[in-house]
Amino acid sequence: MERRPVIIIGSGPAGSASALFLQAQQPALAREVLILEKTRHPRPKVCAGGLIPHALHCLRELGVPLRVPNAVVNRATVEVPGRTVAYESAELCRVVRRDEFDQSLVEACKQRGVDVREDEKVIAFERDAQGVRIETERGSYHARVVIGADGSGSLVRRQLVNVGRDCVGKAVMCDVPVAGIDWSGFHRERYEFIFTAVPKGLRGYAWAFPCLINGAPHANIGVYAVDARGNGPLLHRLLREHLERLRAPEVPLKSFPIRWYGAGVRIATPHVLLAGDAAGVDALMGEGISYALEYGRRAAAAAAEALSTGDFDFARYELGDSWMGKKLRRLEMATRLFYGRTWPLWFAIASRSPQAREIGIRWYNGIDNWDRRRGREALRAWWRGDMRREVAEHMPL
Repeated sequence: MERRPVIIIGSGPAGSASALFLQAQQPALAREVLILEKTRHPRPKVCAGGLIPHALHCLRELGVPLRVPNAVVNRATVEVPGRTVAYESAELCRVVRRDEFDQSLVEACKQRGVDVREDEKVIAFERDAQGVRIETERGSYHARVVIGADGSGSLVRRQLVNVGRDCVGKAVMCDVPVAGIDWSGFHRERYEFIFTAVPKGLRGYAWAFPCLINGAPHANIGVYAVDARGNGPLLHRLLREHLERLRAPEVPLKSFPIRWYGAGVRIATPHVLLAGDAAGVDALMGEGISYALEYGRRAAAAAAEALSTGDFDFARYELGDSWMGKKLRRLEMATRLFYGRTWPLWFAIASRSPQAREIGIRWYNGIDNWDRRRGREALRAWWRGDMRREVAEHMPL
């Protein structure tokens, strides 16, 4: 049996970031880390692939340049019931293909001495007093710390962590060559969010992102719902309707779950940490890459501290009142505000108040640390923008 201080299950952004942050903090320890990946890179990955500014900041902090092909987004169009809003910024997002992006992170891990073993599927775990025994299709391992970064369907979560609530959304998407559709988003460096199906019962939105596939301009088009159960037919129907409006040809649709973080969800037990989608990401929009990188930062720090102190309880790894925990819980609350009965009021404020829109985008994208500020500070900034007249006008909605 091979013994390691830390074994990471999964080599997506959360798993690779855990190893990269460990390498940055403690290079000697990182050389003893092992990543187990059930497939081989570049691996197919169904995901829109949006990198918000906070994710790009994390990559710069790790010293991992964004060298894979990507589409720049400087403009946004947001459709809400009864209104369409346009927004421009220096940089709202970069859109990557996850097979290329994930492979670039794994290559960075290998270049820095991290042991990555691909095509090695984990089949079982067994906890003992010293850590966790891991059985794969190739052999047996033992780790003092296991970081479960194995996605929304995490085996680590199911076998080793009692997570409490079942918080799973669903997305359906496809990729369409720009040359074959009636859409200017790629050439205008624009993405689109469409919330017009909320009054029809969708607790979510549709999107269109520009992207590059083998160097050719494409549109990544999809629909997301915060509730996975029973929403499959609705998502497929809405996506087909969206494609018809764009005069797109018939293309295969791909579905995937998105596990989001909610209050009462556990993300750690003794000797075990969850990271990325295994732990839970943004409920409102389903964005996960920036949180995967931040989970990697937290997991690396927690693992290093446990190995140094001998305390593997990991109670402090729970998000609690950290800025990240507060942000994720506020995003869950926003699903009830924007996708529930009060949607007319909140969409009215977001679409008709430039000040609220600017603060919301900066908070969501993590610009100037807005997502780490107190909620009262955001309210004061909004109020100082003299939005009282707008509130009075739109309260009856």
